[in-house]
Amino acid sequence: MQTNTNKQIILVSRPLGWVTPDNFKLIDAAMPVLNEGQVLIQNQWLSLDPYMRGRISDAKSYAQSVNVGELMVGGTVGKVIESRSPQFKVGDSVLAATGWQLFAAMNAEQVLKIDTSQVPASAYLGILGMPGITAWRGLMEICEPKAGETVVVDAASGAVGSVVGQLAKHLGCRVVGIAGGADKCRYVVQEVGFDACVDHRSPHFEEELRSQLPKGIDCLFENVGGPIFELLLSLMNPFSRIALCGMVSEFNQPAHAYKTIRSILINRIKLQGFIVSDKLESWPAIRSNLHDLVASGQLKFRESVAQGLASAPEAFVGMLKGKNFGKQLVKLSD
Repeated sequence: MQTNTNKQIILVSRPLGWVTPDNFKLIDAAMPVLNEGQVLIQNQWLSLDPYMRGRISDAKSYAQSVNVGELMVGGTVGKVIESRSPQFKVGDSVLAATGWQLFAAMNAEQVLKIDTSQVPASAYLGILGMPGITAWRGLMEICEPKAGETVVVDAASGAVGSVVGQLAKHLGCRVVGIAGGADKCRYVVQEVGFDACVDHRSPHFEEELRSQLPKGIDCLFENVGGPIFELLLSLMNPFSRIALCGMVSEFNQPAHAYKTIRSILINRIKLQGFIVSDKLESWPAIRSNLHDLVASGQLKFRESVAQGLASAPEAFVGMLKGKNFGKQLVKLSD
């Protein structure tokens, strides 16, 4: 139900080490007033993603930081409840980067109409959104796996990693995941279809990982960084490829001092970091491919859902600590 009050979550302090809910504040805000060419959106779903940790730091990064006192950034899916643009009508389902709030006025060119006839709206924040497109680009464009090769992905049960593994299986690869906990590993193998998954919390992690990689690693989709990445570097094959997507383990602690960089030279590894927003022109075609795979049941996904905007800070902290299972979302309205 529409009200006369918007609610927003703003950043009130920069985290020192681990993020805490106290770094954020829920506030009342005026309802947006529409200008010509804009639409008013009532948000239904908010996406929580690891990249947001970098946005609340003042360290130099690929995107501008959120300043203290400003609205938190984030992708949302919602419904148009008022339109002053001929491109949209009331009731349209849309995807936009409105931030952590209940209502937003957006210019029409900043909004994407989405088709929810075959997939749920929330999927456009996960498997059909930035995480799914990240998985596709890193695997297909950088790793370029071939049938019969071994592909490894860490954070394997997450919104990005689970898609990487499924796409690699479709290409005929052997896929080994790394995840935190027996339940996540079980899900990755039994429901998503990886060939194996190794629990990085196991006291015998290194031994168990090596046993699953008798032929080494041909393609690595790296999400975690730190000691896990260090170990994986030592297991890479000659002329292997690494898509460096994230280093989430290093967000909340000092950077890891790598000692195995020489493996890149010895094995002539191709290592490329990438940011999914570098090639926005590629998104529509990738999203179309992913949509068809999801609609046909060939790609599966899982979501962790927190209820209500006020729950977003705690859910965000939990996601950074690996408490989520699949894509982390916040449900804002029906």
